[in-house]
Amino acid sequence: MAQSFGLDPERYDRARPRYPVEMINRIAKDHHELLDVGIGTGIAARQFRDAGCEVLGVEPDPRMAAVARRYGFPVEESRIEDWDPQGRTFDAVVAGQTWHWVDPVAGAAKAYQVLRPGGRLALFWNAVQPSKDLAEGFGAAYRRAAPSLPFDPWAVTDPYATIVEKASEHLRDPEVWRFTWDHEYTREEWLDQIPTAGGHGLLPPAELEALLTAIGEAVGDRFTMRYQTVVVTTVKKDAVRKDAAR
Repeated sequence: MAQSFGLDPERYDRARPRYPVEMINRIAKDHHELLDVGIGTGIAARQFRDAGCEVLGVEPDPRMAAVARRYGFPVEESRIEDWDPQGRTFDAVVAGQTWHWVDPVAGAAKAYQVLRPGGRLALFWNAVQPSKDLAEGFGAAYRRAAPSLPFDPWAVTDPYATIVEKASEHLRDPEVWRFTWDHEYTREEWLDQIPTAGGHGLLPPAELEALLTAIGEAVGDRFTMRYQTVVVTTVKKDAVRKDAAR
């Protein structure tokens, strides 16, 4: 399923939601050299660059990496667990919509390895919070039109709660930040995004088309989607000098 995101990287880059500026600025403050884990097409990286950061990407999918490079980012193709930092260190390590594909123990160990003292690890996800009517309409559309999908994205109200909990377990003194914001969509813009969600690109073409038709009937011409961006973050504490500890 993780490889399905690269089936149409141009659509992914065009349709996926961005991140709240408040979050970007809070992470970028005093953290100028960033490692972006799973940079994808460079959606978050471009926002961090606009905030004054230099960004190196690590990305296992060459199709996604190629798009990020076109935006001017250096990208090294690897899973973060296998990546060789070659002695390089960073002010911050960030991961947008990717850490649930990472081994949480090995990923956290690599992040702490490459963070400078005082550096920040920030893992973040955009979670949709549709109105009750929209959620019911989406749920009905998936149950009716997408029986091949191995999960129901509308079966739980907080789909990232378990992911946030698991990510936090392997971090030292983690904090959780939440940013709530709204984005207005046309029907066409929302339907353009649907195939970029995990697993959706693997649906049989007829089933995906039926799903898009059913969702299109549920949303109307234009609607507002509420998002909550959830951030799990921690700061690498300064090393304690041996003579100071005596």
